[in-house]
Amino acid sequence: MRGKRTGTGAALVAGALAVAGLAFAPSAVAVTPQSATITANCGFSGGGEATLTATQDGTSATVTLTSTAITAPIALAQDSITSTLTMANASGGSVAFSGTKNPAMSAGDPVTVGPLSGTVASGDSLDAYGGSLKMTIFGITVTCTATNPQSPGPFVFD
Repeated sequence: MRGKRTGTGAALVAGALAVAGLAFAPSAVAVTPQSATITANCGFSGGGEATLTATQDGTSATVTLTSTAITAPIALAQDSITSTLTMANASGGSVAFSGTKNPAMSAGDPVTVGPLSGTVASGDSLDAYGGSLKMTIFGITVTCTATNPQSPGPFVFD
């Protein structure tokens, strides 16, 4: 009898821990796909393939852009690029993601900006194609535009 009580108590404790674990588990990523690629034209700054990575937490979302084809024209300090990524919304209009987050980069290093923050609504279907990325570096604005739709498709937010 004593073995049964210990087993039952252990099962109850394990169940309670499992329920508590679910309650404190991070929320699931609601945006799909989580990453997409584009080909960007940045004028005199060059261009090429870039990867966009999106996250969502309710109506707050972030997008990070990384590219080995687009490079830093000069050495840049951490968080020194002011960026705004405007994405076209399939239902009309656009959504902007902005911020000053970037790693330190040497001249010629691959460019990374973000996470850039924005506000989304359930059902938003956002594509960089039809939008732009504006990066202001030491007062000079570089504008990049996607030359084709995102692959595998637009970011759809839950």
